[in-house]
This record gives sequence, C-alpha cells and structure tokens, in this order.
Amino acid sequence: MATEREKMTAGQPYDQFDHELIARRTTARKQLRAVNQLDDNDERNHGYRQLITDTGDDFFVEAGFKFDYGWNIHIGDHFYGNYDMTFLDTCPITIGEHCYFGPNIGLYTPVHPLNAMARVADVEMGAPITIGDNAWLGGRVTILPGVTLGNNVVVGAGSVVTKSFGDDVVIAGNPARVIKVIDNGATGDAAAKAQWPHAF
Repeated sequence: MATEREKMTAGQPYDQFDHELIARRTTARKQLRAVNQLDDNDERNHGYRQLITDTGDDFFVEAGFKFDYGWNIHIGDHFYGNYDMTFLDTCPITIGEHCYFGPNIGLYTPVHPLNAMARVADVEMGAPITIGDNAWLGGRVTILPGVTLGNNVVVGAGSVVTKSFGDDVVIAGNPARVIKVIDNGATGDAAAKAQWPHAF
C-alpha cells in the first residue's frame, strides 16, 4: 500500500496531515529559517543542499530560499538562484543544467480542486514542474502545476506560466505566451560569438 508521501509525489490525492509529511515540513521550516540567516555563501548553500534530494556540484542560491519538503526538488549542475525563491514541491520539481533564476521566483506544484466541497474536505493533489537546460527566468516569475518548459527558454519578468512550451522561445505575460523564437543553432552560435567573443 502506498504511503502518503508516495501518493503525494505521484500526484494522487493524499493526506496532508500525515505524520511523516508534517514532520518533514516542520524540519524543513526550522532548518531553512536558520540557513537563510547565514551570511557565508558556502555555509548557506551547504545547508540548502542538505535538505534537497538532488543538486549538481555547481549550486548557488542567495538568501530567502523556501520550500515544503526538499524531497521532490531535483536541480542540475550550474544553477544560480537569486533572493526569495519559493518552491512548493508537493510533486517533483526538475530543473536542468545551466539555469538562472531571478528574485522572487515561485514554482508551485500543489493543485487544489475546483469543487468547493472537495476543498472543504482537504483533498490535496499536485502536478510536476519540469524545466529544461539553459533556462533564464526573470524576477517574479510564477510557474503553475503541470508545466514543462523545454531547453533554452527565457521567461520575462513578472510572467505567470500556466501551460507548457517547447525549446528556444522567449515567453512573457499573464498568462505567458511566446513573444520571440530564439536562434540557438549554428547561425545563432556565430552571432553570439560575434557579440561576446571573450565568452567562447
């Protein structure tokens, strides 16, 4: 029989008042409160990584990081997160390599029923969020449950992402929509090298 944690992670209805889940949320809250006060970058980021299931070696987050569990957060190598990020990791949050997040980013996997009686009955569910490699999220971006973003996606500041998008696009707005397609092929490489020769 599946545990409440297993049901939660799978996006099935689960009991948020399960003792294991309450204990983990309490532990995460207490430890994050302490870690977020650390001025030393190495100490602070070591503290975050102790709570997160999976991160790459090159991982850096400024202060003010908050999440529910840490169990369902998977972050690739070369990650930078600015101040005051909130990851609600009821379901898996998977972030690729070379991703850069601005301040006040919200990744929210919990899903609450539209039916009021189901909400009154404390029915809780979730849907995963997946972000590909080389993403750049501007400040105050919100990503909602079930969204998948492809590789090389740029999300404009203040956007609310309500649906999934493929590779090589700039999206912005509320709800977010494609405003530009990015050339990340051979032609794009040549243009990038011309603009930033010292980066190659």
